[in-house]
Amino acid sequence: MAKISLIGQDLAKEGLEFEFVGPLVGCSPCAIRNVCFNLEPGKNYRITKVRDKLNNCFVFRGDKVKTVEVEEIGTTLTMQFGRSLQEGSTVTTRSMKCDYITCSYIETCNLMHMKEGRKVNVKKLVEKVECPKGFDIRKVEVSLD
Repeated sequence: MAKISLIGQDLAKEGLEFEFVGPLVGCSPCAIRNVCFNLEPGKNYRITKVRDKLNNCFVFRGDKVKTVEVEEIGTTLTMQFGRSLQEGSTVTTRSMKCDYITCSYIETCNLMHMKEGRKVNVKKLVEKVECPKGFDIRKVEVSLD
């Protein structure tokens, strides 16, 4: 089921995926802030429809936000494979503390955008990742409950 939210007019494009981080500083006096912040912080969303409605906003560049319909999408992480990493299991996120800075997976292996120690449910084992350090790493889709 789609949810309604607001996003800067230059970002309002169908298919755009983003993580909602929470309310912005300075939004508390705004009359339409509840529409902006009806999403859950830390969850990922995809814009499914952009509506024509424009609203004034003093936070976004251009002073306008568009009304959009969004759907929640799964979060993808990379995790070290082991017995406990199975579809349907609940695991605790841990940073790999990897120092291989040219690896394209360094952000997801080191949990740069997520708090370490968070419990997640494994929805799907997506694929094996070629780790330059030789670890058995899997890309997994998780739900943040």
